[in-house]
Amino acid sequence: MPESSVRTGRTAVVGERELAIGFRLIGIQDVFEVTAENSMKEFFRVLASDEYSLVVASQTIRSRLTESQRAHADASLHPLVVFVPTPGAPGAETEGIESLAKRVLGISLSVPH
Repeated sequence: MPESSVRTGRTAVVGERELAIGFRLIGIQDVFEVTAENSMKEFFRVLASDEYSLVVASQTIRSRLTESQRAHADASLHPLVVFVPTPGAPGAETEGIESLAKRVLGISLSVPH
């Protein structure tokens, strides 16, 4: 059987308490609850660990990244990085499903008029 070139791994979640609780409840084991003081250090540790194929992080972490770091995270395929809003966070900027599909899958979900 030929060896697959697809790399697989675990899913990690890095975020504030509210986000962490939700992902723990659905059975994700590698959930890293962070605070404002340690969020960046933990995010970059998880990103560099090579243990994870998917990293789900809070929009709060994304907002703290420099433009260059944000571009790197958005372009990363291994691990794939997805930012999600923290439940209850006021004014959290969110990425729409159309732009997420375009960035991650390279497809457009827009319907031509």
